[in-house]
Order: sequence, then structure tokens, then C-alpha cells
Amino acid sequence: MRHLSTKATCNSHGQDSSYFLGWEEYEKNPYDEVQNPKGIIQMGLAENQLSFDLLESWLEKNPEPAGFKRDGKSIFRELALFQDYHGLPAFKKALVEFMAEIRGNRVSFDPNHMVLTAGATSANETLMFCLAGPGDAFLLPTPYYPGFDRDLKWRTEAEIVPIHCTSSNDFQITETALEAAYHEAQHRNLRVKGVLVTNPSNPLGTTLSRSELNLLINFITTKGIHLISDEIYSGTVFSSPGFVSVMEVLKDRNCDKTEVWDRVHIVYSLSKDLGLPGFRVGAIYSNDVMVVAAATKMSSFGLVSSQTQYLLSALLSDKKFTKNYISENQKRLKKRQNMLVMGLKRAGISCLKSNAGLFCWVNMRHLLRSDTFEAEMELWKKIVYDVRLNISPGSSCHCTEPGWFRVCFANMTEETLDLAIQRLKNFVVEHTANGHSKSNNSSKNSKRKLLPKWVLRLRDRDHKPDER
Repeated sequence: MRHLSTKATCNSHGQDSSYFLGWEEYEKNPYDEVQNPKGIIQMGLAENQLSFDLLESWLEKNPEPAGFKRDGKSIFRELALFQDYHGLPAFKKALVEFMAEIRGNRVSFDPNHMVLTAGATSANETLMFCLAGPGDAFLLPTPYYPGFDRDLKWRTEAEIVPIHCTSSNDFQITETALEAAYHEAQHRNLRVKGVLVTNPSNPLGTTLSRSELNLLINFITTKGIHLISDEIYSGTVFSSPGFVSVMEVLKDRNCDKTEVWDRVHIVYSLSKDLGLPGFRVGAIYSNDVMVVAAATKMSSFGLVSSQTQYLLSALLSDKKFTKNYISENQKRLKKRQNMLVMGLKRAGISCLKSNAGLFCWVNMRHLLRSDTFEAEMELWKKIVYDVRLNISPGSSCHCTEPGWFRVCFANMTEETLDLAIQRLKNFVVEHTANGHSKSNNSSKNSKRKLLPKWVLRLRDRDHKPDER
């Protein structure tokens, strides 16, 4: 150990979070319909696998880009040679046009203000390196994506201070919560450099309202700090209210001639909207030329391959395809989200009302034995090991209230999701009947007449082994 650096031996990566531990348990016993039907179903991975057929159909009709050809001639050697870190102009142009299309072309983006990175993870860390360092902090509304503890803090040594949001107003950001977080950072002798939000939210599956975006802009203007808007789920908004980008609000407020214009930055990726996390395509968009210049230099450590850029520049330049893909993908997401919400409702479980994303924010507080995070972890372990579903506990997302879980729905088939819902439904029946929930702790009497009617109905009609 003494021969390694402190960075290599420190324990600040966040890998010991229950968010990642659930993945480890899944990998030991992964569900497979044929090979391992009693395995753990992965519901902790926010992947979009619902529209691969649209992408595969395009590739079949357009073999040249995938074969590294142009006008029938091979360009393999051209793509195989070194490309500088500015990226292929054709790809950056196609990417900013795709971003504008998702936003209803209400805003446009200049490719010269874009920096390509190897995914959103790299984009967020690179931005953090540009804007903050040891002794600095960014404020993040809770609950937030567990990976941010790694992406924003591990190598940069910056800190995260939570903006505590609650279910009392559906976890919306308030001025009071912003000010409280700012003063908490000061109390910890940290310099607040900015606020980072995900819009749409991961893990809530909701979009920020225009009033929240105006509140954030007012806040960073008053404090003289930055705002990072992670908008990697912007193309997944499947129902109203529609997506509003922070750049649209800045434009409406005529901020392009003000100082705050240079202090708002966007992170984007094709991992969620196109379902291509393995392609490692991310981007930083900033109006600050110094941030763009610094981030471009740093992107040397995580470039997007020329082959990937060439293929995707052709795909994204096909406007007929992108228009159809955006529309059809959103329809499929809406249908799948509704399947999960209604299935959980039949099991007596509610979800936060959502309109975007690849997951639902699920309320299981009534299944806790007590209103504590210890009880949340007990419930989570039962769901992982006994029910054999990997879901993400709210505590891994720094939620302030025990009993919330993020449950993904777009990384599996309908049949697998149906099985997952059935497993959870059976568990709720048994869990409630055995008096393990908070509502039953005051009395261990589990006689039939004391059970809720919906439990009786489910037990009588639906309680059966979940693999049959």
C-alpha cells in the first residue's frame, strides 16, 4: 500500500454505496429468462433499451457509415489516424442540431461552444475541474444521482453540499432550501462555486419548472456563482409539462448580454436519449470561452473515437430519422412507465408523479418497520436478496426521507418488468400479512379481518410463485 498514491488508496470513490453494492449482487446472480429465471432482475440501471430496433433499422438501411465508407469508398485510414481533441466538425454540428430539435428548436447551440467528452461522467468531472477545487463546493438538490459523489468529488477534491428538498412539495427546489445550503457551506468554510441540477431529474423523473429555473438564475446572479444543468434526459420527456432548458429561460430573459450568460453550462450525452451508453458520447456546452478552452484541453483524457463520431454524425444528420425516433421513443417510454406505475399501484405502492426519465421514484414508506434509514436498508436488503430485484434506495441518493426508492423500467423486456412487478406484489402481500410494515408494528395481530382489503384481494387472487 505504501507504494501507491493517496488517491489510489483513499476510500472516497463512493463504490461502497448501496447503489453500487446492488449492482454487485446482481452481477453475482443475474436474471435470465432461460438460464437463470430465479436470478436478480436489474432495476437499478438507467438504460434505455426500448428503441434499439429503430437504430438497427437505420443501420441496415445505411450500411456505409457503419462500414466506414463515404460515397462507396473506404475512409478507414482517415478515421484510424489521430484526430485532435476538437472533434469532427460534422459530428458537432449534427449533435447541436439534435439538441435543438429535442428542445423544439426554441434555442440553438453553437458547435464552437461545445466540448466532446467520453460520456456525461467525464463531462461533469471536467466541468468541475474547470470551476472548482479543494475547499470549493457545489450545491446539489436532493435526491441526486449517487454517481455524483464519484464524478464531482473523487479526483477534483471539491465538495457537495445538499440542497434539502422534501416530498411536501414533490421535491421541488425552494429559495429557503437554496439559502440554507449556501449558509451550510459557509459554516463548513467552503467556497460555494455553483449549483448543479439534473433536468429532467435523476432520480425523480420530473422536469424543473420554469419558476424553479428562474429561481436558480436569480440565485446564481445574486451570489455570483455558476449553474451546471445536466440535461442528459432531455429527450426522454414523455408527457406534460414539457421540457424547458435553462438556455431557453436565459434567452427569454435576454441574459445573453449579461455576466450570468457565461456562468451557465450544460452537460449532454447520447447515453439516455439514444440509449448508447457504450458509445461514450458526452458534451459540455458553455458560453464562457475560457471554460471551453480549458475543457477542450482536458478532454484529451477522454476523447470520443473518430469512428463513433463519423457513424453518429450520419445518423443524427438524418432529420427524418431523428424526428421519428424522438417521437416514437417518447411514446414507448410513456407506455412502459405507465405499466410500472399501474402495476405498483395494484400492489398498494405509489410513485411520485413523473413525466420523464427511465425510472420512477417509488414510495415504500408504509413498508418500513420504522421511519428510519436503518429500516430502509433492511427493506432494501429483503428486496434484493429475497424478492431478487435490484432497486436503488433513497439514502444512496441522499434523500432526506426514508422509504423512497428509484426503480428503472426501460432496461428490460415487458415480460421481465411484468415478472418484477409480480415478485414485488407477492412480497408486499407477505410482508404486510406478517406484520413487518410500520403500520402493523403497534399490533402483531395478523388475523384476516385486520388485513387491508387490497391485501386480502391480492393474496386470494394473485399470491402464487413468481416464476410460474
